[in-house]
Amino acid sequence: MAFPEGFGWGASTAAYQVEGGWDADGKGPSVWDTFTHQGGGRVFKNQTGDVACGSYTLWEEDLKCIKQLGLTHYHFSLSWSRLLPDGTTGFINQKGIDYYNKIIDDLLTNGVTPIVTLYHFDLPQTLEDQGGWLSEAIIESFDEYAQFCFSTFGDRVKQWITINEPNLFALLTYDLGVFPPGVPHRGTGGYQAIHNLIKAHARSWHSYDSLFRKGQKGMVSLALFAGWVEPADPNSASDQEAAQRAMAFHLDIFAKPIFIDGDYPEVVKSQIASMSKKQGYPSSRLPEFTEEEKRMIKGTADFFAVQYYSSRLVKYRENDKGELSFLQDVEVEIFPDPSWIKLDWVCVVPWGLRKLLNYIKDTYNNPVIYITENGFPQGDPASLDDTQRWEYFRQTFQELFKAPRH
Repeated sequence: MAFPEGFGWGASTAAYQVEGGWDADGKGPSVWDTFTHQGGGRVFKNQTGDVACGSYTLWEEDLKCIKQLGLTHYHFSLSWSRLLPDGTTGFINQKGIDYYNKIIDDLLTNGVTPIVTLYHFDLPQTLEDQGGWLSEAIIESFDEYAQFCFSTFGDRVKQWITINEPNLFALLTYDLGVFPPGVPHRGTGGYQAIHNLIKAHARSWHSYDSLFRKGQKGMVSLALFAGWVEPADPNSASDQEAAQRAMAFHLDIFAKPIFIDGDYPEVVKSQIASMSKKQGYPSSRLPEFTEEEKRMIKGTADFFAVQYYSSRLVKYRENDKGELSFLQDVEVEIFPDPSWIKLDWVCVVPWGLRKLLNYIKDTYNNPVIYITENGFPQGDPASLDDTQRWEYFRQTFQELFKAPRH
């Protein structure tokens, strides 16, 4: 298989998932530290990230793996509470700065481009105690943190992700409550978090644009989780509309405001307004952007970062009981085709990535697209027989190269 000139090979990690050193050298607690230490079966086998992969002390070993793999890019996230233990610049942890400086410098010395995410779900606990992403105060806090990172590392980091998978994060954290702090706010919390996440991203993009871009010449975006969906019955109008709603609620709800016009998709607004009215709410449960906010949000991404793992079939399912939740608002049933290979939650559907990339190209004015996450799950311990995984990647690349590249 021939790869085009300039093709980038990367790997992605997240601070809480790999670093360990949860309280080492002045790091403050994050919401995941608190959540996992509470136990109660909310995390698989009550495991914690206290040690994880130990990357905080074993970075040199990670670097050897990166070099051995021949990677051109390494995508990692910063721990907000390792740099700013209470979430603010009132106390700056120099040991945290030193750690990330070493990672960045080592990567560049070895010809590897760092792609750095500011926020991958691990909010400092002190900020969650003040309302977290449900509070508008988080917008100012995030912008302060972003400016600190741009100022500290931006002389060397030229590709920034503000927030990792905010669409998935808002649903799992503030609607369903399965991520910390573990408190569901069904039908309301997810939308409030989405509103604040979009404004926080846009605010930090403008900070970079006005204060750092001229001198640092970098790029800023956010990374959106996206699967592909197909109508279960392609001849059914209701299933076709269900597929359109599914894309609007899980991808376009973030992408349209940021890449197109500063506002939510019309189908999202009308669907939530209609459901809210049926449930007796005086107004829609989805907050509205002001005209000034729309202008502030529009165009705040320098590339389109997408994270694809799987695809699903969808069909219309009426919320006839008026249940209150983000997922019920969409009025769809989501399920895999039984013929697809399924490992854990991932269905192996390589052509779904191609269709998704074409959708992004056609819907969002042909942006530069980076696939910042993709992969194949394996059991623990992983089998030495890697046949399934390399076959997955072979098929994925075949489909990827079928997608238009300009």
